[in-house]
Amino acid sequence: MTRRLEELDLPEVIKELTTDELELLAVQIREKLIDTVSETGGHLASNLGVVELTLALHRCFDSSRDRIIWDVGHQSYVHKMLTGRLPEMDTLRKLDGLSGFPKRKESIHDAFDTGHSSTSISVAQGMATARDLEGDSYDVIAVIGDGSLTGGLAYEGLNNLGSADTKAIVILNDNGMSIRPNTGGISDHLAKLRVSEGYYKFKSGLKRSMRRVPGVGEGIIKGASKLRDVAKYALVDGVFFEELGFTYIGPIDGHDIDALTEALTMAKAAEESCLIHIVTTKGKGYRNAENDPDVFHGTGPFEKTTGRPKKTDDKITYSDLLGLTMIDLAERDDKVVSVSAAMIDGVGMAEFAKEFPNRTFDVGIAEQHAVSFAAGLAASGMKPVVSIYSTFLERAYDQLIMDVCLMDLPVVFAIDRAGIVGADGETHHGVFDLSYLGHMPNMTVLCPSGASQMRQMLKYALSLEGPCAVRYPKGHAEDPFVEEHDFTGKSIVMREGEDAVIVACGSMVHHAMMASDILANMGIDVGVIDACIVKPLDEETILDACSGTDLVFTCEDNVEVGGFGPEVSSLFAENSPGVKVVNIGWPLKFIEHGSIPELLHRYRLDGYGIATRIAACKGIDLGEDR
Repeated sequence: MTRRLEELDLPEVIKELTTDELELLAVQIREKLIDTVSETGGHLASNLGVVELTLALHRCFDSSRDRIIWDVGHQSYVHKMLTGRLPEMDTLRKLDGLSGFPKRKESIHDAFDTGHSSTSISVAQGMATARDLEGDSYDVIAVIGDGSLTGGLAYEGLNNLGSADTKAIVILNDNGMSIRPNTGGISDHLAKLRVSEGYYKFKSGLKRSMRRVPGVGEGIIKGASKLRDVAKYALVDGVFFEELGFTYIGPIDGHDIDALTEALTMAKAAEESCLIHIVTTKGKGYRNAENDPDVFHGTGPFEKTTGRPKKTDDKITYSDLLGLTMIDLAERDDKVVSVSAAMIDGVGMAEFAKEFPNRTFDVGIAEQHAVSFAAGLAASGMKPVVSIYSTFLERAYDQLIMDVCLMDLPVVFAIDRAGIVGADGETHHGVFDLSYLGHMPNMTVLCPSGASQMRQMLKYALSLEGPCAVRYPKGHAEDPFVEEHDFTGKSIVMREGEDAVIVACGSMVHHAMMASDILANMGIDVGVIDACIVKPLDEETILDACSGTDLVFTCEDNVEVGGFGPEVSSLFAENSPGVKVVNIGWPLKFIEHGSIPELLHRYRLDGYGIATRIAACKGIDLGEDR
């Protein structure tokens, strides 16, 4: 094939290409992936691992009609290239550009918006059932990684789909790891399946031989089911998926286009639901990613030849600070333990895991289990710290209430990526946690505005007798305002003001101080309170600091509805009804992807944006930010 990827009529032409041509196309796709992600950042290793699978899917199915559901969805870049979005790949993850995840509003080829793991099988069954009820005939395919099988929802879907009177195809992409190497029984089971090809060869060979017996072959096959079960369990330590009701096909080399095509064709022709188990290499075709797939799972822009980040600095992040502080706390108290959900590196706990391997528990992609597990630890005298991204903690809402708050158990939640996170977009922004944590009885919620507060808040949280959440943003942990001191559960008056007072929490304290500086240059005197304890509110400090003004603004990196702001509004409505309170936060919508500064600017949540809102209340138009 001499034509370049950009010259092809995709995806239709894929069905016409030979295997050799598709293999050459795979090389070009990998080159494009590396070129794109090295500039935009994104999920590289997972996409490199599914190039052949994606080509085979588009060879066997019509994604404008058939439904392909990508579990998690960060491995959908190749799919986007093949479905009309190749010219836009340079906008990937950029403001108003292509999303890094499937988006139905982007293309008819994206069947379902995904971003969290373990959902695809349940969604596939729903779509397949709807198809049958409508009398339609399209195929439904769920592509799920072995890491996502550590999530309980995946098993709920498998259990229900396997026994349902409907058909869908499940493709298990087994690369031996999620973001970190997988843990748990399912990982061990899949490792055994990878070397169990003898059973499947035996099974197919036995059927062919039996059918050759004139007149009685089919009867022998039916009567020999118990014999086959004996052989099955002798050769394979539990054919888990078949017992759930699936026809199991595999393991198959996930980089062999012909083998994939054959398996998909078989599954398409079958009358029952099939599970195709493919084995792939994460980062395939790019040595740097193959050697270090966890680093290239999600990466910023990098140099293609070396794989090194294009931007480096020595500034510590909040995630790093968590790990360092936890080591210090654990050295002083042997009851302190760490719990995470397949994100030890992402939440900064890798060094802690090395220092305290017996006190580190990675439960896999199982956030509900992580919270209940931590509750059990706390009820038995330990001091668990659950480090987790804000957006993923949403999955354990019930466990937070019933297993932790109801019994007032001392579980600390280190909530990473709270607030807006940037290029990952809607499914990863942590802009709801203040709303859902705020109405949970017994829960204390802390929001550090800098590194020293973060350290002291973790120490404070572990001293409490009930649950506590320490919520912090993605990015650098600096100390622009607050000096090191013991946190005592009180808010901090950063600056007094008569014309207005901003009551801000967490990362918004920085922007509030910038707004105060801008307005001071215009003769508007605006105070700032660092409401570092959001729940329970430090009512005394807030009311006292605002006693000299009739205009109060709240600022939070959370949706306005149900968050920190309404609590402050209620406080003043009850105690100082003459004070006007204006809540500033994210609007009640799913915020698009883009860089954090771009999004803050677009929604007027940066320093200048906050200043314009305050000035407008004073009848002053600051104009556009220069």
